Amino acid sequence: MDGELDRLAAAVGARLLERGEVLATAESCTGGWVSQCVTTIAGSSAWFDRGFVTYSNEAKVDMLGVSRKTLVRHGAVSEPAAIEMAQGALRHSRAQWALAISGVAGPSGGSPEKPVGTVCFAWAGPDDLTASETCHFPGDRAAVRRASVAHALRGLLARFAPMRA
Repeated sequence: MDGELDRLAAAVGARLLERGEVLATAESCTGGWVSQCVTTIAGSSAWFDRGFVTYSNEAKVDMLGVSRKTLVRHGAVSEPAAIEMAQGALRHSRAQWALAISGVAGPSGGSPEKPVGTVCFAWAGPDDLTASETCHFPGDRAAVRRASVAHALRGLLARFAPMRA
């Protein structure tokens, strides 16, 4: 597989296990790649609940409860949509943590406002934690998607609060 992605997924799993918490994912442009990475790790059923692949706007609405108003106003590739995706993954799972990814992987589909390589992320967790950001990744479709998976996992690791003694 991919050494860096395997290491990131294993680190996420180790942190979730020590916390006694579970992850769900909501993916669009990555098509389930984060879910694939985490389920590559033996024992991931102890800390990974489910993944939602919501490639179309209809899937985002139907499966995650993303507001049509958000999609019209901001587009699917937006931080508001990613936040709603992450929150929807939490609502429709047993997880305490969720990450969401929506972007323009290319080679087409970009615009001047959202060029190819634009990817929006959101993370949702305990105590109403919600964070989002937008990144611009260089390269072809495969490079943008891979960078998105790595960034989402790194972002989740960065948001885990230190364990209290």
